[in-house]
Amino acid sequence: MSGDPRTVVRKFLARPQHEGAGAVVRRSIGRFELKYFDPFLVLDEFSLTAPAGFPDHPHRGFETVTYMLQGSVTHEDFEGHKGTIGAGDLQWMTAGRGIVHSEMPASHGTQKGLQLWINLSSRHKMIEPRYQEIESSDIAEANEDGVNVRVIAGESLGIRSPIYTRTPTMFLDFTLEPGAQIKQPVPESWNVFVYVLEGEGVFGKSRSSSTTAHHLLLLGPGDRLKAWNRSSKTLRFILVGGEPIGQPVVQWGPFVMNTQEEIDQTIQDFENFENGFEKARYWRSEATQDQEF
Repeated sequence: MSGDPRTVVRKFLARPQHEGAGAVVRRSIGRFELKYFDPFLVLDEFSLTAPAGFPDHPHRGFETVTYMLQGSVTHEDFEGHKGTIGAGDLQWMTAGRGIVHSEMPASHGTQKGLQLWINLSSRHKMIEPRYQEIESSDIAEANEDGVNVRVIAGESLGIRSPIYTRTPTMFLDFTLEPGAQIKQPVPESWNVFVYVLEGEGVFGKSRSSSTTAHHLLLLGPGDRLKAWNRSSKTLRFILVGGEPIGQPVVQWGPFVMNTQEEIDQTIQDFENFENGFEKARYWRSEATQDQEF
């Protein structure tokens, strides 16, 4: 590593807001102050308590990464795909040309997790939908000097994730015990951020002020991140980076394309049940049918 360590250039507190059908999210990317951080469209820390959830809704033109922190969520789509992801499990869904699905609580109490939307380049926006799902026990994990890392995507402490990312992406879940520190390499050309889940930590420079839970940190140029846990409690955060796509972004709700004409065509396709949305005409998820919204 011959470059410079990355420093914090912007900092946001993700405040709770309502989304979906009664769900509460802390949105840090995709908000008024930060609409897009190429290639990342949305980052939500979500909280669901039945009957709240995300009933049937469409997507086109990007990928969604759902990483459960507590409880479990059942997802269904109009292709007949159905499953439940629990605490520590991961679903990496490529919406591509079109998907309609639901994400609803699968257990009692409050379900918590993260959902990240990653943009696709113009040549990948209309590919066929696909899923990659990894159970918690199969996520690559390493421990070293008071640092635990779960490698969702990319590489850390000598281990690599099997997840395939069409838009080159790293997604690391770090837990630092009191007194621990890390130095994580990141590609110099990528956009990189940190989101703090619990505890408080120092990021970028050793003399920086501590950052607490629910804060998003955008990192400046450099080839590595340094972080320290100087508190008496455990620090947990995600480090996410991606290769910028550098193409125009036109978004209309759950549709993300490159031009307004493509968005207009997507809306028409969805309303007319064609060009990827054919199966939406008669489909409703079981979870949504069981609830009244």
